Amino acid sequence: MNVVIVESAAKAKTINKYLGSGYKVIASYGHVRDLPAKDGSVEPDHDFNMHWEVDTKSQKIMREIAEAVKKADKLILATDPDREGEAISWHILQILNQKKALGKDTEVERVAFNAITKQSILAALKEPRKIDEPLVDAYLARRALDYLVGFTLSPVLWRKLPGSRSAGRVQSVALRLVCDREAEIEAFKTEEYWTIEALLSTAKNEDVRSRLVAIDGTALKKLDIKDEATATAIRKALLGQDFRIASVEKKATKRNPFPPFTTSTLQMDASRKLGFSAKQTMQIAQRLYEGVDIGGETVGLITYMRTDGVQIVPEAVSQIRDVISAEYGKNYTPFAREYKTKAKNAQEAHEAIRPTDPRRKPDQVRKHLEKDQAALYDLIWKRTIASQMAAADIEQTTAEIDVKGSDGKAYGLRANGSVLMFDGFLKVYEEGRDDRVRTIEKGKDDTADEDDDSRRLPPLAVGDRLKDKEISADQHFTQPPPRFSEATLVKRMEELGIGRPSTYASTMAVLVDRDYVRIEKKRLIPEDKGRLVIAFLESFFKRYVEYDFTADLEEKLDLISNDELEYKQVLRDFWRDFMAAVGEIKDLRVGDVLEALNEMLGPHVFPDKGDGSDPRLCPKCGTGRLSLKISGKYGAFIGCGNYPECNYTRQLTQSSDGDAAALDGKILGYNDDGLAVTMKTGRFGPYIQLGEAEGDEKPKRSSIPRGIDAATLDFERAMQLLSLPRDVGEHPDEGGMITAGLGRFGPFIVHEKNGAKTYVNLESLEDVFTVGLNRAVTLIAEKRAGGGKSRFQRNAPKVVKDLGQHPSEGGAVQVLEGRYGPYVTHNKVNATVPKAKNPAELTMDEAVALINERTANGGGKKGKPARGAKAKAAKDDKPAKAPKADKAAAPKAAKKPAATKTAAAKAEKAPAKKAPATSAGAKKLARAKA
Repeated sequence: MNVVIVESAAKAKTINKYLGSGYKVIASYGHVRDLPAKDGSVEPDHDFNMHWEVDTKSQKIMREIAEAVKKADKLILATDPDREGEAISWHILQILNQKKALGKDTEVERVAFNAITKQSILAALKEPRKIDEPLVDAYLARRALDYLVGFTLSPVLWRKLPGSRSAGRVQSVALRLVCDREAEIEAFKTEEYWTIEALLSTAKNEDVRSRLVAIDGTALKKLDIKDEATATAIRKALLGQDFRIASVEKKATKRNPFPPFTTSTLQMDASRKLGFSAKQTMQIAQRLYEGVDIGGETVGLITYMRTDGVQIVPEAVSQIRDVISAEYGKNYTPFAREYKTKAKNAQEAHEAIRPTDPRRKPDQVRKHLEKDQAALYDLIWKRTIASQMAAADIEQTTAEIDVKGSDGKAYGLRANGSVLMFDGFLKVYEEGRDDRVRTIEKGKDDTADEDDDSRRLPPLAVGDRLKDKEISADQHFTQPPPRFSEATLVKRMEELGIGRPSTYASTMAVLVDRDYVRIEKKRLIPEDKGRLVIAFLESFFKRYVEYDFTADLEEKLDLISNDELEYKQVLRDFWRDFMAAVGEIKDLRVGDVLEALNEMLGPHVFPDKGDGSDPRLCPKCGTGRLSLKISGKYGAFIGCGNYPECNYTRQLTQSSDGDAAALDGKILGYNDDGLAVTMKTGRFGPYIQLGEAEGDEKPKRSSIPRGIDAATLDFERAMQLLSLPRDVGEHPDEGGMITAGLGRFGPFIVHEKNGAKTYVNLESLEDVFTVGLNRAVTLIAEKRAGGGKSRFQRNAPKVVKDLGQHPSEGGAVQVLEGRYGPYVTHNKVNATVPKAKNPAELTMDEAVALINERTANGGGKKGKPARGAKAKAAKDDKPAKAPKADKAAAPKAAKKPAATKTAAAKAEKAPAKKAPATSAGAKKLARAKA
C-alpha cells in the first residue's frame, strides 16, 4: 500500500479515483502546524530556533496519517507545487519522524503536479524527487521574518500609537502605496487648458476629425492654450479658411497577443472584466483547479493557480493550436509562441494558468459550473487560446493638415485613424484596461485621445482641400492619478517586486480587516487609522517600509530557494539592524510621536486655508495650536494645545469647508414651534440639534451620516434627520409598527411585535426617508425567508466551533456567532474574527493570537474594557509579547500607558452618574430618596 498526501479533500477524492486500490490518498487540509502566537516562537538569541505547534484539528489528521504510514510501503508527499506546498510536505515528514511512524524500509518521495488530471498525476509519480531543502529554507526565512516584524512592530505600535492594530513586512508596504497615492491626489493642483478640434469635410462630403497640434511651426504642448480668450481667438482665426492635406503617412503595425495568465494577471483581469476581488478570484480558481463534477466525473479544469510563470508545456501548446485551427482556421494559427517568465526565482516559475484540456470549451462546461466559476473559466480559456493565435494587423494613418489663419499665423492640424486589417487574437480576447489619467471636459470624461487611433479616415491625398463644418474650442482640467483598485495595486506590487503570487489576496484582506483601508466603488481609500500607522512607520522605521528594501528582501528569499544564500545569515543581518531601529524609539514619549506625525500628516489634517494664516491655529480660542491627540478608547483626534482653558476638538479630517469650528453655532432655520435648528461640533464631528436643553430634558439631536457634507446641509434635510426614527406604518398581516431609522450600521427598518424585533439594513440613506410600507413588508419577509437573524437581535450567541482548552492558561476557547458577527471568546475576553477568515476553520493558534491582541488593546467582555481593567488588565489575559531580544518593545498588560491619556481625552471621559435603565426605575429611586 502506498500513502499519498495532498492538501484538500476534494483533490484527495479525485486522485484516489485515478490511482486505484493500491493507493490511499489522505488530505492534510493545508498546513498542519504553525508558529504559536506567543513569545519565544522564534528565538533570535538561539540562532533563530523556531518552535512549531500542531493545532487540535491537525493533531487528529496527523494521527490518521501516522497510522496509515506505519502500514505503508511508500509515502508520497504530493502537496501543492509551490513554496507553501513544499513546506507542508516538510512539516508532515518532520512530525512523522518525531512520532517514529516511518519504518526503516518505508520509501519517502516528493511529487508535484500542475494539474489534477490522470495524465499529469501519473506522469508526476514517474518522476519523484526529494524534498527541496533550499525551497523549505526560503519558507522558513519568510515565516521567521513575518513573525519577527509583526511581533516586534505591533507591540511598539500598540504602546506608542494606541488604537493601531498591527504592522507587517508586506502589508505595511502595500498600505504605504495606497497612502502615498492618496497624498498625491490631495497635493495635486488642477490646471485649466483648452484644445481646438476641427470637423472637416472632403470634396465627397466625408468627415475628417482633426486636432490643432502646431502654431507657426511650433508644436503645441498639452497645457499651452491656458484660457478661453486665447482658445476663442484661435477658433475665429480658423473659421472659413482653406485647409489642405500636407502629408499622408500610412504605417502597417502588428499587435501581438498577451501571454497566458499568471496569478497576478488573472487577478487583475478578473477585477477589470468580472469585478472580482483578488480573494474571490483565488477562491473560484481553487475550485476549478481541485475539480468540479462533470457528468458524474470529478474533473480539474485548470492548472495550478499560484504561479508567476508564463510558459506552457509543449503538448498543451500543440492541443491549443489544434483548437485554433479547428475553430478559426489556419490563418489564425502561426508558429508556436514561447513566453519567458519575468520571475527571478526559476524554482517557482511553474506553468502558466491554463485549461487542463483546451478542447473543453466554456460553452461545454457552463451548465456544470456556478455562474462565477463559468465566468472565470471562460476568461482563462480565452486568454490561453489567444496567447497562441496570430498577431492582429493594423494600418495606422496620420494626415497633416495646413491652414493659414485670418490672423496671418500658420496652423497645423493632425487627423489620426486606423483600420483593423486582420483581427488575429483579438477575435477571441482583449485585455482589460487599467484606469488612466484623464481630463474632464464639462464634467465628462475626455476620451478623444483614445478614439483617435480607432477612428477610420476616408481616402486622403496630398493637396486635397478640406472645408470646415465645425470648429470647437473645448475646456479641460487636468485630473490627479486615480486611486488604486485591487487590480492596479497588485500590478504595482508586482512591478516593485513586493510580495508573491500567493500573498496578494491575503494582503488586501488584512488591510481591509484592520480598518486601514476601505473599498468604495472598487477603489482603495486609506482610512485615517491607516495613514497614522504609515506616518508612524515612515517617521521611525522608514527603512522597513521602503519599496526597494522590501523588494531586496524578496530577492534574498529567492536566492535562498536557489541555494545561493544561507537563510539564517539573512535573518541575522536583518535582526541586527531591525533591533537597532526598535531600540532607538523605546524611550520615545507619545508626545514626541504625535509631534512627528503632526509634521508628516500636516497637509492632510491641517489643510492650508488659502489666506496665508496658520492652519494649526485654534479656531475657537485663537491662540492655541492644534495637535494630534490619542485616546485609547476613541483613537486619534485633533485638539487645542490650550486645554483645559480651550476644549476645542474635532475629527482628523474635515468636510469640504475645511474647518468644522466654523459651523459651530450656525442656525439653519426654525421649526413651526420656533425652535432653532443649530449646527454643533463634537468629538466625532458636526451634528444638528433642535432647541436647547431645558432642565433635565435633553434637546433632540442627530448625527450627520456619511455622504452628507455638513457645510452644505440645509434646513429641510436637517429636519428630515431630526424626524428619525420615522413610522413607516403598521404591518398589514402581523400587526406591530415598522420604523425606519439610522444606526451604527447605517439606515435600517425594524418591525417590532411582542418584544421581538426584525432589523433589515437599507441600501442607501435616501431609502430611510422614502421607503414605503409595501417595500418594507417585502424586505422583512425576505429577511425572514433567508433564515438570517438580525445582528441587532439579543439572542444567545451560537457556538460555531469549540476549540478546546487554552494551551497555556486553561479555560474554554470558543468561536461564537454574535450580534455583530463571529468572534472568539476566552475568560470573558472577546475578539472579532477577521472578515477574511472563515470562523468554522479558525485554529487555536489563530484564536489565541486574536485574544492576545484584543487584551493588549485593553479589550474585555463584549468588546469593552474588562472589569477592573481601567488601572490594570485582567491577570489571566496577558498579551503576546515581542521576541525575547526585544523585551523593551513588549506591551505591559499590568498597567495602561499613561502617556496615551491627553488632557482633552480626560475631559471628554469625565465619569457620569449612571441613570436608572427605565422611567419606572427613576420613579422608584425618587421615592427611595424621599
